[in-house]
Amino acid sequence: MGRVRSLPAVIAVAVLGAGALTACTSDPVPTGVSVGWNKARSAVQVSWKDDNAPNRISIEGVVSSSPSYVKYVAASEPNTWAIPTSAFPADGNYRIAVSTGTSRGGVTSKPARSPMFDTDGPLRPADAVARVSGKDVVVSWRTPAATQDFTPNDPLDVPAGTQQYTPMIGVNGKPFKPVAAPTTKSRLVLKNVRPPYYFQLRARNEWASLTGAEIAGRTTATTAAVPTLWTFGKQMLIRGRTVQQEISCGGPRCSVQQSTSAGLPVVVLAQNRAGGPWVQAGRGSTQPGGHFEIRVNTGGTRTYRAYVPVNSRVGALSSASSSKNYLTRSRLLIQGAGYAGGNLHNRNEVINAAVVVRPAQNTTAMLQFWNGRAWGNVKATPMRGGRAAISFKAVKPGLFAYRFLVPGTTYQGTPVYGTATPSLVLRIR
Repeated sequence: MGRVRSLPAVIAVAVLGAGALTACTSDPVPTGVSVGWNKARSAVQVSWKDDNAPNRISIEGVVSSSPSYVKYVAASEPNTWAIPTSAFPADGNYRIAVSTGTSRGGVTSKPARSPMFDTDGPLRPADAVARVSGKDVVVSWRTPAATQDFTPNDPLDVPAGTQQYTPMIGVNGKPFKPVAAPTTKSRLVLKNVRPPYYFQLRARNEWASLTGAEIAGRTTATTAAVPTLWTFGKQMLIRGRTVQQEISCGGPRCSVQQSTSAGLPVVVLAQNRAGGPWVQAGRGSTQPGGHFEIRVNTGGTRTYRAYVPVNSRVGALSSASSSKNYLTRSRLLIQGAGYAGGNLHNRNEVINAAVVVRPAQNTTAMLQFWNGRAWGNVKATPMRGGRAAISFKAVKPGLFAYRFLVPGTTYQGTPVYGTATPSLVLRIR
């Protein structure tokens, strides 16, 4: 069994060790440690005073972790050193420690420390909006309020409003690149920009840079399906889809890809005659997948098209587009047609038949009879205010079919095509 060292011996060893430590850190402590910016604000210039001793410089985190930065300055060198801002993690609190020492002999004095300062990075711009102004695009954005400054008026604080924003744009087949000089404002004009493109801001201050305020500048292409024939006065359903082209900048070069958006406004326009003005006939918006369905009230024969106007919202700007033009012929609406008292009557009874159409018109309607092979004219009858009536005598029993044929008319200067009623079956007993 080995011997156990006595307690006095342990104490003696501890005292000797403490004396050796004190001897290693007995050199004078540097004084007057200060920090400031170099001319380009690319480095923190630390300065101090001592008696021409070698020095060790390090960065100490205050609450934040200390970065692994150490610099030794020889005694023959000036008592100043520039620490690049890249050595400081962003969004932390730090101070510079200066001690006497060398890389071989170690630290031989206690550290002297600079005032504490923060390395708050730039505020991320957000809620970017673009609007078209002629051939240019005007972009504006919002910068959030600064977070609480826990080191107010520290030696490295810079004047408010110095954060810079560099506009970057990516277009198909080219790398993402800056397109204008950095600005400290929250609005800029991009010259001769046409979608599709991808826009973002590179925000930078003295400590770091980040990106934000993205805008997807998209083109749109709109198609529509419009009936070629419809009944006057009834709602007509127009279906369509708007597809977009947008830019993706995930690689060394940007590329174009297809996308769709819900919520894009869609307007159905109508034209009464070639060369005439286009007027709004209905409106709606795209649904998921870019699809839309819009009901319009029909009148006379008109040309229709679906139009998607320029649309600007936070983070996106879409160009305008229009579908092809489609002519929809309008035909008369049969509001009612039949026999007074129903379709069952007795032989030799007088039958009263009538028809009512829209739009109301004054014309001549024709009563026709089905002879088993074709419709033949029976008798013309005047129509007034869109209503025509005729009387005839049933002379023999059986099943018979009649109908009214009503000619076309015009409505607000546009044609409405004529039509015939469905077959009106008459039973005589």
